[in-house]
Amino acid sequence: MKIRSVEELGEAIRTRRKELHYTQAFLAEFTGFSVSFISDVERGKATAEIGKTLRLLMILGLDLSVERRA
Repeated sequence: MKIRSVEELGEAIRTRRKELHYTQAFLAEFTGFSVSFISDVERGKATAEIGKTLRLLMILGLDLSVERRA
């Protein structure tokens, strides 16, 4: 799946969280992140911290890759 916006990244994170049957509260408790941070990421807030977002992806079993456009 190509991610072209922060909204698409947020949707991918939300979809995966729901596939795992995790609530935002559970994920916040497990990661130490706030519920508001997780909500912000899922809504595509552009100012969400990239390091925390990458950790969230790892915890959810998602990979993010960067490829050169042809």
